[in-house]
Amino acid sequence: MTSTASDTLHSTQTELEKLVSDLRSLMANKDLDSVPEIKVLRQRLDDGMHSVRDAAVRAAQEAAHQAKDAARAADRYAHDEPWRVAGAALAVGALVGFLLARR
Repeated sequence: MTSTASDTLHSTQTELEKLVSDLRSLMANKDLDSVPEIKVLRQRLDDGMHSVRDAAVRAAQEAAHQAKDAARAADRYAHDEPWRVAGAALAVGALVGFLLARR
């Protein structure tokens, strides 16, 4: 997994944890105990937070798995077809050199 993907995943997890913490703090507010439906609402919100957290973790794990698969496929291709990769790198380098020389 690349550093950028890892940073994004970590940032998303941090934001989700902060949201959950803020929501739990709100739900723990004793002033809300006077409302009869608050217990049901708290349970529904807590269940929803767990579902969202689980879904986010599964999505992040799947994205990481797909990124690793793509990296493995690229690595395999580079090893199986080294001359094609070298040729493509040469072509890209020549194009970049040509564009920089025109400046």
